[in-house]
Amino acid sequence: MVTVFTVGYGGRKFDRFVELLKRHGIDLVVDVRRFPKSKDEHYLRENLERELPKHGISYVYLGDLLGGFRRGGYEKYMESEDYMRGISRLLELAEEHKVVIMCVERNVRGCHRRFISKTLKEAGVTVIHI
Repeated sequence: MVTVFTVGYGGRKFDRFVELLKRHGIDLVVDVRRFPKSKDEHYLRENLERELPKHGISYVYLGDLLGGFRRGGYEKYMESEDYMRGISRLLELAEEHKVVIMCVERNVRGCHRRFISKTLKEAGVTVIHI
C-alpha cells in the first residue's frame, strides 16, 4: 500500500520543519510549488536542494507538472497530460521512498495539495496531512 504525506511549511522554522519530516520518517520531499521561491530563504529551491540532503532527506521538484496557479484554474489543469505525468512520477517516487508533497500553505484546505490528494486517493493511495 502506497502512502503519500503532505505538508505546508508556512510559518515553520526550518529546523522544526526537518524535525517534523524526520518524525514521520520522510526521506523525500517533493516540492509542488509552481514557483519554488519563498520570503524565507531556507525554502528557496536551491537551498532545499542543498540543505535537506544534509539531514538524510532528498529533494525533487515537480512544481512544473503539479504546481498551482494555472490558467483556467487547477481543476481544469487536472485534466491535462502534464498533470497526469506529474501524478505518475509522484507515484513512482512513492513506491521507492517515504514521500511528502510540500507547498507553503499549512492548511491543506487552502492549498492545491487538496486536489493532488484527491487524485491520489482515487488511485488507492493513502494520503496523510502533517
